[in-house]
Amino acid sequence: MSLEKILDKKSLDTLKEINNKNVEKVIEQFVSLCKPEKVTVLSDNKEDVEYIRNKSIENKEETKLALEGHTVHFDGPKDQARDKANTKILLPKGTEISKKINTVAREEGLKEVLDIMNGCMKGKELFVRFFCLGPLDSKFSIAALQLTDSTYVCHSEDILYRQGFSQFKKLKDPKNFFYFVHSAGEMEGSVTKNVDKRRIYVDLQENRVLTVNNQYAGNSVGLKKLALRLAIKKASQENWLTEHMFVMGIHPKGKDRVTYFTGAFPSACGKTSTAMMSGQTIIGDDIAYIRINEAGIAHAVNIEQGIFGIIRDVNKKNDPIIQKVLTTPREIIFSNVLIKDGKPFWLGMGTETPKDGVNFLGEWTEGKKGKDRKEIPLAHKNARYTIRISDLENADPHADDPKGVPVSGFIYGGRNSDTSVPVAESLSWAHGVFLGVILESETTAATLGAEGKLVHNPMANIDFLTVPLSTYINSHLRFGDHLDKPIKIFSTNYFLKEDGKYLNGMLDKKIWALWMEGRVHGNYAAIETPIGLIPKYEDLEALFKENNEEDYSKQAYNKQFSVRLDKYLDKMNRIEKIFKEEKDIPQVFWDHFEQQKKRLQEARKEHGKPVVQPEEFEK
Repeated sequence: MSLEKILDKKSLDTLKEINNKNVEKVIEQFVSLCKPEKVTVLSDNKEDVEYIRNKSIENKEETKLALEGHTVHFDGPKDQARDKANTKILLPKGTEISKKINTVAREEGLKEVLDIMNGCMKGKELFVRFFCLGPLDSKFSIAALQLTDSTYVCHSEDILYRQGFSQFKKLKDPKNFFYFVHSAGEMEGSVTKNVDKRRIYVDLQENRVLTVNNQYAGNSVGLKKLALRLAIKKASQENWLTEHMFVMGIHPKGKDRVTYFTGAFPSACGKTSTAMMSGQTIIGDDIAYIRINEAGIAHAVNIEQGIFGIIRDVNKKNDPIIQKVLTTPREIIFSNVLIKDGKPFWLGMGTETPKDGVNFLGEWTEGKKGKDRKEIPLAHKNARYTIRISDLENADPHADDPKGVPVSGFIYGGRNSDTSVPVAESLSWAHGVFLGVILESETTAATLGAEGKLVHNPMANIDFLTVPLSTYINSHLRFGDHLDKPIKIFSTNYFLKEDGKYLNGMLDKKIWALWMEGRVHGNYAAIETPIGLIPKYEDLEALFKENNEEDYSKQAYNKQFSVRLDKYLDKMNRIEKIFKEEKDIPQVFWDHFEQQKKRLQEARKEHGKPVVQPEEFEK
């Protein structure tokens, strides 16, 4: 199929500007397969971006709201989160990967998804877009091509990613780009109809993702978690790291310095709210590329320029910076919230909410029940907002620095109600890698499936791995070996409970962050325990007083930072079973496993009780 026959003059001229036969082949292949009625190639200019915004309103993928720039998008009732079951790696014949990673034989998977995509864009317009992962003109930059029939996807990407048309024009290797083909498929009104045929297939061999019959951004926006999978493989081959991490700057009060951290948290475990803490600066909240420079110092960039964040519990008290952005005129896409009189409402917003309105299920009234006879909440638990980081008053001035920012600490945070202390420091880089790899978290509404289930999620990245777990662990160990300036590694848990009530306040995370920052600079001593180094009470007491204007009691400290030895030993037993099923796990991992298990057992024997308070480890 000739491009001259399927593109109008404007689109053809735009495509010719990048002069890339490989891009043209991709377009020709999928136009022939998907059979759209029209193909539009768009550049970075304002006219093209505005075309997408207007088209999304026109075709009702989005609806304008009362405040200028605000729109709402609704995904279908069965398309409200990442679909783990139907997200698979296309595995070439003769290759193996970890059992935890969802795979399908490449030939079989390709045939299946291409059959489903045959004619999936009939009667629709296909949009060809160009973006850049990471800052422009940087050693971090990766060119990314998106083909989609969804204006909502295009609009989301205009907010979330850096425009990359100029990057494609400068490509030295015309094959060096990722590409993503997406179709919402047949529509029922303005939502995807055939969700039973939803597929999100990652083809490592061709550096591409094929995704069909979905709209939810985690499944449809190729540059989001889908690109993460491709980049993990690339980073593993090139000796750098692609991580499911935020990048932020911590600014301690009274000290003229900024210390940059990255942090990996599973969905709905406080990742965005940590990156958005008041008084600190944000570079990114989701995905980071991390490289070591010529001086042996790790630098990180955010591959994005925006945030696709969970809106539940965002309110003036807990997230004042995000709340301010969400309630003032600017370009924002809300998804799966409640709309009443052109205003968005969500769960936990801290203000009175309407008794009726429109949500992702249609007309809603308080007390309305679904087919399962359960009451339908006013908005979905995984409702989202899409904004630009530059709209935030705490956006870091180095967010687009092509060199990235120097990283002094990694944070691994999970959701655990009965075991992990709020914050602890690893005993070494290798021990920190071990702590990241054994990360567990209780499931939430951000992923399809049951809530409250404890799931092993190494470095909050298991859903996105495209290399064997052994390779991934070795990449981190090797990365640490090449650092001239060591990075400290910490673990956090904001969700510890007693008698069903949280032991941590929503704003406590700022104190844990400031303590970690102080540890990087040697400002605080620590207590060595079997699970790592924990804060001393007097340091936290002073931090709470100075930064939160709060009296922090010794009783609260003891409840939060007591080491629950039996619970940790239970965890070690779970971890042992999991990793015995994995192949070629490095011996360094098993060394730290045995050492930590032995420390826990010896402490249990010495103290003769299942829970030990911090001061007892100081004796």
